[in-house]
Order: sequence, then structure tokens, then C-alpha cells
Amino acid sequence: MSRIIDINKSIFELCKENPEVPEILSSLGFKDITKLGMISTVGRFMTITKGSAAKGIDLEIIKQEFIRRGYEIKE
Repeated sequence: MSRIIDINKSIFELCKENPEVPEILSSLGFKDITKLGMISTVGRFMTITKGSAAKGIDLEIIKQEFIRRGYEIKE
């Protein structure tokens, strides 16, 4: 069974469902995600889609990294 990442869910929800998400996002340039309290505050309304736009990180690169790590992308 494959793991599914819904890129329109909040980062908070994704991290609860998949504990490795913060490490993956951090490796892609979302360094602030590892700061204490970020997931439980900003992460409650930020999505991967919104975050990629805010940080200027290509959404396709993010999707490809999740696919490479065994995830299926839901949009």
C-alpha cells in the first residue's frame, strides 16, 4: 500500500499522519519547519502548495521528492 500526500492539506495534518514529512520538507529548503512551534502554529494553515509559492520552491520538485520517497501525490 502506498503512502499518500495530499498537498492541499495543512502541513500540521501531514506531519501528524507522516512523521517524516518535516525532514523531507526541510531537505527541500523549508528550513523554518524544524523551528520549535512552527508546525503547530503556522503549519495549521500552511499547505505544501502555499509554502512552495511563499518560499519560491518549485512545486514539481517537491512532488518528485515525495514520489522518490515512496509517496503518491493527491492534488
